Amino acid sequence: MAIYCTERERSEYEEKGYWRSLPDMVPSTTFQTRVLNDGNFEWLPITTWDLFAGERVLMFSLPGAFTPTCSTYQLPEFEKLAPEFFELGIDQIYCFTVNDAFVCNSWAKDQNLEHVQVIPDGNAKFTEEMQMIIDKENLGFGRRSWRYAAIVENGHITDWFIEEGKEDNHNKDPYMYTNPSFILSKLQ
Repeated sequence: MAIYCTERERSEYEEKGYWRSLPDMVPSTTFQTRVLNDGNFEWLPITTWDLFAGERVLMFSLPGAFTPTCSTYQLPEFEKLAPEFFELGIDQIYCFTVNDAFVCNSWAKDQNLEHVQVIPDGNAKFTEEMQMIIDKENLGFGRRSWRYAAIVENGHITDWFIEEGKEDNHNKDPYMYTNPSFILSKLQ
């Protein structure tokens, strides 16, 4: 399993064995989504099996829908570069966020997404089991995801991309290792 992060954090992961706390498989979770069916929205539970089984997936997670870095840079750039990721053998691109299905659907519509699917992790269960849950109470967000990405093959995590300084109430929003261009360069 490859881990892309700062040199300092990489040495901590290796020296202190922190990498052992990172899962090597995506956790079993059910996501409560809302889908349009015959002109009406209805609830559709989707499991990690539905999303990852038999697929090579690029997944990323971010602090929240409609937030500046997420909406201005990260999600639009993944959407723009999606055809290049697909050429490299990625089957699906998923954006996980600790928001409810209503917020996720509105955000996806606002972003005019065609290639990236936004997945609501409203209760943060998936994020917590991925060991990426943090508190952002300093911004009034509550519990959210740290910014990270992963390559997942049939449920097995083969590559991690983790932003620097994962901690509760971090006063900055690092954005380097989860930049879609950086991830693309590592897959080429």
